[in-house]
Amino acid sequence: MPSPLPGMDPYLEQPAFWSSFHSRFIVALADAIEAELSADYYVEVEAHTYLDDSAGGVLIGIPDVVVAAQSEVDQLPTAIAGPIAVQVKPQPVEVPVPEAITERYVEIRDVATGAVITAIELLSPKNKRAGSGRTSYVEKRVQVLGSATHLVEVELLRTGEAMRVLGAAEPLLYRILVSPSDRRPQADLYGFGLQQPLPDIVLPLKPGDTPIAIALQPIFDGVYDRGRYHARIDYTQLPPPPALAEADQRWLAEHLQRQGDA
Repeated sequence: MPSPLPGMDPYLEQPAFWSSFHSRFIVALADAIEAELSADYYVEVEAHTYLDDSAGGVLIGIPDVVVAAQSEVDQLPTAIAGPIAVQVKPQPVEVPVPEAITERYVEIRDVATGAVITAIELLSPKNKRAGSGRTSYVEKRVQVLGSATHLVEVELLRTGEAMRVLGAAEPLLYRILVSPSDRRPQADLYGFGLQQPLPDIVLPLKPGDTPIAIALQPIFDGVYDRGRYHARIDYTQLPPPPALAEADQRWLAEHLQRQGDA
């Protein structure tokens, strides 16, 4: 069953669904790209893993230390009898335990050399929040933008800080950056909201080879259907934070109402 929304579904941004959606979308995108490539290229689904100890990670509680009862104090050896200082009782705290984060991404590679021609990233919440996840990704982004590799950056999350671009006309709910290496610093930014489908994008290849067009909405629709998210999402609730603008929230409520009445 398809999503009740015409494009990106903000309900998929909640933690209960995002991880599986991210993995499914990356694999489906890789398959769609492979079907369009000539024999000079191949597609690889890669993963980078890092430790993250930012807020919201795995935490271990530290219990109180039990202070001896008076009866136990009375039984102390005579050698230490006398005035007993009141022992300091520790307060309960938590320590962050680094969590191993594994995120997949897509690379289009040259068959002859194995060189990465185009890197395609689907950003995660860790990439958009302050912490090691964002730091690691920004470092990788800088390296790619300074190389001969094309970069495609897919942001289907409203939460967190968007990746830096210059000259964007207005804030966008969702966006996709296509940065061909031979055009930098110029790039193409696809921006869209709740009422628009995911765009068709053009993926650059080696000089002299025709770029390939990829329709993202059919890929999204297939992932949504195979994940059976329609049976798992409660559309009577508000979408996850951050809160939508008033006009977007009003449109969403009216649209879901119409879908429910249909």
